[in-house]
Amino acid sequence: AGSEHTELKTVELVAPVDGQVLRVFQESEAFHPAGTPLLEIGDPGNNIEIVSELLSSEAVQVSPGDSVLIDDWGGDSPINGVVSRVEPSAFTKYSALGIEEQRVNVIIDPEVLPASGTPLGDGYRVEVRILVEQIPDAIVIPSAALFREGDDWAVFLITRGRAEIRRVEVQHNNGLLASIAQGVEPGDRVINYPGADITDGARVVSSSPEQ
Repeated sequence: AGSEHTELKTVELVAPVDGQVLRVFQESEAFHPAGTPLLEIGDPGNNIEIVSELLSSEAVQVSPGDSVLIDDWGGDSPINGVVSRVEPSAFTKYSALGIEEQRVNVIIDPEVLPASGTPLGDGYRVEVRILVEQIPDAIVIPSAALFREGDDWAVFLITRGRAEIRRVEVQHNNGLLASIAQGVEPGDRVINYPGADITDGARVVSSSPEQ
């Protein structure tokens, strides 16, 4: 009786793009149906994008072309970038505190460094700051100085050793700093975290010129 031999044919797979192997989904020999992912290929050195998950209430303020500062990536200085796309559909995600949030993916193109490409890689973590508006010569105060006075925003100024309430018009407030359109002038001193014991005309003692 003769023996039968099955000749195995080698199938050459050609990647559609040049790049590096980022992930191997199938490490061992096996039969795979057509369309089964085998490898993930990319070019993180010269062709990479950043996906930032913003709250939907924040994403509506962002537009393609907005400048971005990419920080906390491990280098000494931020990397510049630009918003390339704001996805039109949001998704639900739970925060670390279990709060249900609507998030939107904002796609950012980082600046490519001519010498060695961008230093970022696939799956890296970064912090981004998106510039949504610029106000030349803005008057800026700490957000902690603001409080509600009826329907208006107000601050307590320090005027000749006394607290003076002043209504202000807030242009923008990011939770740390607020730009003021009317109500204060450069050089005015405000009281941060004014408590219930601070009233209009109350005598105050400043412990710091930066207060």
